[in-house]
Amino acid sequence: MPRARRSKSTDEYHLSVFINCPFDTAYIKLFHSIIFAVIHCGFRARCAQEIDDSGQVRIEKIFNIVEACRYGIHDLSRTELDRASRLPRFNMPLELGLFLGAKRFGASRQRTKTCLILDRHPHRYQKFISDIAGQDIRAHRKTEKQAIGVTRDWLSSGSGRAIPGGAHVYRQYRRFNDELPSLCRSLKLKKSELTFTDFANVVTTWVAA
Repeated sequence: MPRARRSKSTDEYHLSVFINCPFDTAYIKLFHSIIFAVIHCGFRARCAQEIDDSGQVRIEKIFNIVEACRYGIHDLSRTELDRASRLPRFNMPLELGLFLGAKRFGASRQRTKTCLILDRHPHRYQKFISDIAGQDIRAHRKTEKQAIGVTRDWLSSGSGRAIPGGAHVYRQYRRFNDELPSLCRSLKLKKSELTFTDFANVVTTWVAA
């Protein structure tokens, strides 16, 4: 009996990676390196920045994206107090909790979810969120090379797909960064104004070429 063909939505679910991380300028290089690694490894990068719909409540956007992604990358390294409010940012732990909740209590497809939790250094998370011990927690050490390496290794082991090694992906990332200014000029974009969708589209086009 021939195997039933998987629906497009099922294929997209198994290739979609939710990226949950800081969106400020201090983190942008790590953010871009993770997006690049996800796309170069053959997956689709998704995050809350992809939807610009003021008529939709932000948490609903996040619910929808979490539901649509089998994979999730969650960076918990930003624990500093905000200079103005003197309070920490809790968006990343909240979105990690939503992802783990979907895996635990969701329908059959949701239970296939798998996540990578990132922090600056090994075991640092134990000082502020020890309940996640036992999850797949890796250190990026605030370097693009390390972030790309751990992302690549996790996607390879989690999917079982043949993916080029982390050193190769990092070399490609360096090449892409060298060519990004000219790519932006050809597309009539400003590098400093690239949105998440702009950047993901440029990476996708570059990798395909």
